[in-house]
Amino acid sequence: MSETGPATTAKGPASSAQQAVPATATGGVTQATIVKKTAPKSDYKAGDVSPQRRVQRSFTVRLWSVRHSRFLEWFYARFADMFLLLHPVWKGIGYGRVEAPVKFVEKRVKGFMFDCRMCGQCILSSTGMSCPMNCPKQLRNGPCGGVRANGNCEVEPDMPCVWVKAWEGSRNMAHGDKILAVQKPVDQSLRETSAWLRVTALSAAEKEKSGAAA
Repeated sequence: MSETGPATTAKGPASSAQQAVPATATGGVTQATIVKKTAPKSDYKAGDVSPQRRVQRSFTVRLWSVRHSRFLEWFYARFADMFLLLHPVWKGIGYGRVEAPVKFVEKRVKGFMFDCRMCGQCILSSTGMSCPMNCPKQLRNGPCGGVRANGNCEVEPDMPCVWVKAWEGSRNMAHGDKILAVQKPVDQSLRETSAWLRVTALSAAEKEKSGAAA
């Protein structure tokens, strides 16, 4: 009786521990890794990515875009005109059909240049070519009250404040005062859609409406 008693007692907690820790958690795999693997996959993550991963990123291209905001403003205007000229093509094929390939290109080009989050409501021309969706708080109308003395973000100390850079970029642009316009809240239904096509469709509709009124 004395020999079997301790063995039974020792076996109980051991069995509970084995049940509490998944088999895959052994061998150095952490619980966070398990949760990450089992979590639903999504193209969009609120606030982009974790601060730890963002700190590892280089802001070189994004800051280059801000410094050359005047040139990009000019180029973007020409690009928008070209897309508007192609409206009959988009309309003939169907905006829904060209959405996927255009979004594929847009996501990679703007992702590289501006670290674009594909909100579908691009306002780069109004924010000095600094994408406001890179703000951890996703503020669309100016910085919060926690900008550090060195101009960096209060949430991610190694990242320059998106809105500080937006103001700097807007000062170089011909229409830089557009940064003073109050922006609408983000329409979540437009996430992961092409802003290029949406702006083109709206511009074409407005042009057709003006022509009909004349």
